[in-house]
Amino acid sequence: MTIVLFIPEMGQLTLILALCFAIVQAIVPLLGAWRGDHLWMSLAKPATYGQFACLVFAFSCLAHSFMTNNFSVAYVTNNSNSALPWYYKFSALWGAHEGSLLLWALLLSGWTFSVSIFSRQLPQIMLARVLAVLGMISIGFLLFLIMTSNPFSRILPQIPADGNDLNPLLQDIGLIVHPPLLYMGYVGFSVTFAFAIAALLGRHLDVAWARWVRPWTIVAWAFLSIGITLGSWWAYYELGWGGWWFWDPVENASFMPWLISTALIHSLAVTEKRGVFKSWTILLAISTFFLSLLGLFLVRSSVLTSVHAFVSAPERGVFILIFLLFMIGGSLILFALRAPVVKSRISINLWSREILLLGNNLVLVVAALMILLGTLYPLALDALSGAKLSVGPPYFNALFIPLMGLLMVMMAVGVLVRWKDTPVRWLASMLIPVMLGSAILAVTASIVYGVFNLAILTTFLFAALVLLASVRDIFDKTRHKGLSTLTCSYWGMQIAHIGIAICALGIVLSSQNSAERDLRLAPSESMDLAGYHFIFEGAQHFTGPNFISDKGTIHVMRNGKKVAVLHPEKRLYIVQGSMMTEADIDASFTRDIYVVLGEPLDGGAWAVRVHVKPFVRWIWFGGLLIGCGGLLAALDRRYRVKVKRCTHKVTAMKRVAA
Repeated sequence: MTIVLFIPEMGQLTLILALCFAIVQAIVPLLGAWRGDHLWMSLAKPATYGQFACLVFAFSCLAHSFMTNNFSVAYVTNNSNSALPWYYKFSALWGAHEGSLLLWALLLSGWTFSVSIFSRQLPQIMLARVLAVLGMISIGFLLFLIMTSNPFSRILPQIPADGNDLNPLLQDIGLIVHPPLLYMGYVGFSVTFAFAIAALLGRHLDVAWARWVRPWTIVAWAFLSIGITLGSWWAYYELGWGGWWFWDPVENASFMPWLISTALIHSLAVTEKRGVFKSWTILLAISTFFLSLLGLFLVRSSVLTSVHAFVSAPERGVFILIFLLFMIGGSLILFALRAPVVKSRISINLWSREILLLGNNLVLVVAALMILLGTLYPLALDALSGAKLSVGPPYFNALFIPLMGLLMVMMAVGVLVRWKDTPVRWLASMLIPVMLGSAILAVTASIVYGVFNLAILTTFLFAALVLLASVRDIFDKTRHKGLSTLTCSYWGMQIAHIGIAICALGIVLSSQNSAERDLRLAPSESMDLAGYHFIFEGAQHFTGPNFISDKGTIHVMRNGKKVAVLHPEKRLYIVQGSMMTEADIDASFTRDIYVVLGEPLDGGAWAVRVHVKPFVRWIWFGGLLIGCGGLLAALDRRYRVKVKRCTHKVTAMKRVAA
């Protein structure tokens, strides 16, 4: 019983112990690599194991405090309540600043632990440097936790009788799955960054290095893709406005590293296949890590107001900013000193996959810089002059959409071209049938869809290009040898590309042809929208576990037949006194019927908002395909190849260069 009372203190103690392990992990192996001391380098793994075990224990201590309603812990008091369902109590661990940062540190140690376990084929000196860099990153986050964001702080001696409850907006399954997956992506890029710094420290970047780092990058990218997709889905049904993306600064903070990491994956492919783009690869690895830390700063620094942002003290933002400047500034200085080492010396022909991937990377980088400018410029202007400027969807859409159209064309052509050089006549024989088929398919799809405008026709054309180019390439590669010759990496690439095409179709079709209507409805009154007939039957009062609710009933009819019965809600969360809207959605493959209950009006009437959104589910289906394609690509057996085989390929590349 006495031990249970001191569980928060035990969690705090293990955080300090984890910091000690991180310090050993960061310093001793790095010195061992410098001195060539194998004993010192071998300490990297035990330090990694110790840090991971300590953080698992600390996280378990905080989970115990939530599940047992230990309101002597300030973080538990501020983010839980005895009436909160158990699954929301658990997800409340990462529902606010301190707990989410502990989850971040835990996932970082988990990635580090995984590198130490699954990188046995790495040379000891390379592994020591990688784990040392990851240890340095862990030191920064653990110091941040212990010094400014302690999740185990107590409220003593007056312990509250109950908690303040979790933010009602976060009492949803989206909080359970979205942040951990998003953080897995964010944190995973620390591994890529560590590999890049280790290569610069060792003055050695070759094909083997690219093969070692590529699966880690792909897995992190896949998790980030799925995390962003689930975040968009959560915003769509939980916020009650019927949209899935509104270029919020915090949304941008996760999208920018996704764009740069997409370029990084393609750059790694070129480095692995041809031994070029080494400088690109290093800079993209550093930039992806920088943007991940920038996202952390934007969310937790109080420099912006967002539904996604944590309310945090400005001094915490200063800590993150100093850490960001130290890590990124140091890495860029190291890159400048080692620039001759990573210079590529292999010639590239104009009609080659390398050139197409270079163009692909340029488009992605320009898109990320455009979003970065639109996100940071208003903040910088406000800080320097106090002037308020809003950069909204018109800016982002006007610049981003044409870039994505160009990217889809490059995807279609890039799949068909060959490494090193592609005969122009052969490429034309591959492309002409694809282009003609795409034009026919786009016109046919527009006619069948029943809406014939430039935006929809162009989107159908670009999506058809990606799809038919993939089919043409699969046919070309298998007509003599069969499907068994295609690798997991190849299938993952094709699935991800098709996912992007499906996502683009969902975005354009849902935005171009959606219908929306707001009106006052009394019981038994009805309305019509987009071929559907809506009958409002009134609202009933009921009580939930920690809220009271008015639940509406709306019958949806089409051609005299009942399609669905929807129950949108207006909830009052008792402890915080927060009023929340819970939309109800009838989803199908081709459309969503989305109903929101607004404010109560006189005579038992309610304000009701109705949306009919065609093909909106394709956005998230495409996003999940992108992430699943990445995970499949990471399973490719060549990433488990022994170092000896990689070394032979390095020797061959050097002969080509000579």
